[in-house]
Amino acid sequence: MAPLERRASLSLAAIFALRMLGLFLVLPVFALEAAKFPGGDDPARVGLAMGVYGLTQGLLQLPFGMASDRFGRKKVIVLGLLLFALGSLVAALADSLNGLVLGRSLQGAGAISAAVTALLADQTRDAVRTKAMALVGASIALVFAVSLGLAPWLVAQIGLAGLFGLTGCLALAGVAVVLWVVPPEPLQHTNQPRGRFTEELRAVLAHAGLLRLNFGVFVLHAVQLAMWMAVPALLVQAGLAKAQHWWVYLPAVLASFVVMGGGLLPLERRGYLRAVFLTAIGLIALVQIGLLLVVQAPQISSLATLLFLFFCGFNVLEASQPSLASRLAPAHLRGTALGVYNTLQSLGFFVGGLAGGTLLKHAGPQGLFAACGLAMLVWWLVAWPMQAPRKTA
Repeated sequence: MAPLERRASLSLAAIFALRMLGLFLVLPVFALEAAKFPGGDDPARVGLAMGVYGLTQGLLQLPFGMASDRFGRKKVIVLGLLLFALGSLVAALADSLNGLVLGRSLQGAGAISAAVTALLADQTRDAVRTKAMALVGASIALVFAVSLGLAPWLVAQIGLAGLFGLTGCLALAGVAVVLWVVPPEPLQHTNQPRGRFTEELRAVLAHAGLLRLNFGVFVLHAVQLAMWMAVPALLVQAGLAKAQHWWVYLPAVLASFVVMGGGLLPLERRGYLRAVFLTAIGLIALVQIGLLLVVQAPQISSLATLLFLFFCGFNVLEASQPSLASRLAPAHLRGTALGVYNTLQSLGFFVGGLAGGTLLKHAGPQGLFAACGLAMLVWWLVAWPMQAPRKTA
């Protein structure tokens, strides 16, 4: 990477990390803490409160992405981070489950993923874009693992309200990074002749390669959130206290980074991205089958192995999917294309939280993992015809 590309990649990865750390800190403790609110004894309602963030994200990712094409990436990112901070404040002050739903909805309204990813694509060459996206994906996976270990200790110290207050502070720190650390955004995406919003959207939705990626990111994040409705309970059942879950999560994530760095990036350079991509989808499907088989008598060793394999597949897909989307989309429509992509990602979070809670309530963890495995198999079949785009300098 050139110095400017490295600065852009690291600073934009930091924005993602700050924002996602705020989200992930709540994830492992939300169900337990939300149970203390009126109505919190209903897993479906708790799943709605957890997943509604993804619904508002899904509704606003596309408008934010299209706005970034026309008005500039940084303005949209700052606006989104401020909305996220406002939602964190509302959730921190909530005294009912409905208040938590409202706060989470406002957090989701800060839909900046498309604008951030588009800005990263603007500032990196094709030849290094997957590496840049891998830095973003690695930062997200790392804060995910750290938050799963840190959250139980933090909630014991400052409570759920304090956690939401902390997420607001992290969002404001992200604003500072946008204004003073991220390199100035290039102007080439604003210099293209503009069509109507509907024409631009139609061009993106007619692209078969982008449609496959959009379907895939929906399934991936629905499965991610749904399975985490049950995984913490399995670790407890295996004899690992909640405060010690990081003993499994963090090594699994770090080891998966080694696999990604030693496997994905070299194989992509050799022209095997499609094979790696399909293998990663299949790997996550096999993990769901493995979880289904161990659910009756879970052991720490088997769960740790399965989570390591999950993060290997997940990190590969988190790095390669947005890179592919940015390369397939016309440069002047990147914000729109990534807006659609991130819309489906966010809707995946919403469906995963809601469906995960509902499946857990009515079908137990066996039904949950069976549904997740079936979803991954369908994605593998949809992704099979994919072709990796040629790189340019």
